[in-house]
Amino acid sequence: MSSWDQRGKYLVDVSQRCLKGHKTFDLCRSHLVQASQISKGTIYNHFNSEADLIVAVGCDQLERWLTQANIDSEVYPDPYTRFIYHHCQRLYSILSENMFVIERVLPNDDILNKSSDAFQEKFTTLAAAYYHWNADAIKEIGEINGFDRVELVIQYLRGALINIDDAQKQYDSPELYHQLSYALTQLIGHSNKRIPALKDFKTWLLTQGQSRNAQVNPN
Repeated sequence: MSSWDQRGKYLVDVSQRCLKGHKTFDLCRSHLVQASQISKGTIYNHFNSEADLIVAVGCDQLERWLTQANIDSEVYPDPYTRFIYHHCQRLYSILSENMFVIERVLPNDDILNKSSDAFQEKFTTLAAAYYHWNADAIKEIGEINGFDRVELVIQYLRGALINIDDAQKQYDSPELYHQLSYALTQLIGHSNKRIPALKDFKTWLLTQGQSRNAQVNPN
């Protein structure tokens, strides 16, 4: 990674930290000067417009979910389990890290059209890759005709993530992930599937908590 790319990644990381807990994308390029201790000119060279900054943050989150998807593909051989726990992990990460829910602003054609070609192309490519990961998972579970199941899932998740964040739900509630898994199972047309039980999510959350503590206190 070049120094230019490293600086761009750093600026996006700073942006993500600045947006923690926010319900609107109220971060501007000028705000990054003090937060990052990088000159205004350099920041504006990285992000030619406010739209570029928004899309850059969106790309960063998509890259994270795709990385998690690849990990989940190795951890969970069963496609249904993989699909359910992937989206539970995504929700857990957003809530436990107090992340900004990028679905509040993206995808949005107006913002994408105002962003530079490079950022627009990157976001479109990443979004397509994540769409296909979900589509492949649903296909492997077993497609049920009658609806566009992938689109149903994506639209549901967008609304659910925003609503759950607005409601300030606790990230360590097993009931929250149990409800999410039930909704996802219905949407993909597999109501006959036995969703993970509350005790399964309690065990999963315990593992998540141990992993989180290890990251905070590596020694």
